[in-house]
Amino acid sequence: MLRSASKFLLAPVLALAASGAALLVDVSAAHAATTSAVRGTVKVRTGATNSSAVVRTVKNKAKVSIDCRVSGQYVRGTVRRTAQWDRLTDGKYISHAYVVSKAAIPACPPPPPPAVASRPAMLPPAAMTGPTGTMTNAQFLAASIAPAQQSQRETRVPASVTLAQAILESGWGRSSLSATDKNFFGMKCFTQGSFASGCRVYVTSECTTAGVCFTTTATFRTYPSALNSFRDHGFLLANATRYAPAFNYTRNPNQFAAEIHKAGYATDPNYTTKLVAVMAKYNLYQYDVA
Repeated sequence: MLRSASKFLLAPVLALAASGAALLVDVSAAHAATTSAVRGTVKVRTGATNSSAVVRTVKNKAKVSIDCRVSGQYVRGTVRRTAQWDRLTDGKYISHAYVVSKAAIPACPPPPPPAVASRPAMLPPAAMTGPTGTMTNAQFLAASIAPAQQSQRETRVPASVTLAQAILESGWGRSSLSATDKNFFGMKCFTQGSFASGCRVYVTSECTTAGVCFTTTATFRTYPSALNSFRDHGFLLANATRYAPAFNYTRNPNQFAAEIHKAGYATDPNYTTKLVAVMAKYNLYQYDVA
């Protein structure tokens, strides 16, 4: 009886194989979508940030079908404050700050590396350590030179600018952001990107265009290694359209610094002056790749 049943079950499968038809397997049990409700009127976007394009609006108490979760822009919503965004089954995103859900939502798999010609290559073994948060100033600079020079070879960002930004943004690697999460450039987490491992909220200082500075909180990228932080920094400057004018001055580090400041890299009105002062004081120009 068992052998007969097996024959009858196997026959349709063999028929499908012979005909060249695809045999579809239901994998929903392994990873089922989570159905949840929203509180308030919520915008569904193409990415995990409030600046991403809006594709539709979901009304209060409407149900959404969630596939998985990602880290994105920190949002204060009607349900909670969080940097989590939920990817819907159609590939669009909604902030978890507006989602009422008791079910555990799995993390989305990491995105594939971007197919861009300037995608940074692996650094040579001699540069595989990078700076840490426990070094002296001299040690920090020495450990940062190789990653900064490799970034210049790959992305054309002057090593002197990269070094000055790492020193200034991280306080020689001693800030909590750099010492704990290996973020040496104050890279914010509007999206996680391809080099970061997650996001974390920190207290930070921001300034208005009028030069009035204030304390606030922001979400910053976290990295598995210092090298990923250097790679992400160079990749951002080389591929973000707003920084394109700076690359007319790759042989003029001072002007390069002024251009990325002008494009909005930092809100501190004295950012260019501070960067140039650091480059001059420690003669960081000597590390630029010819």
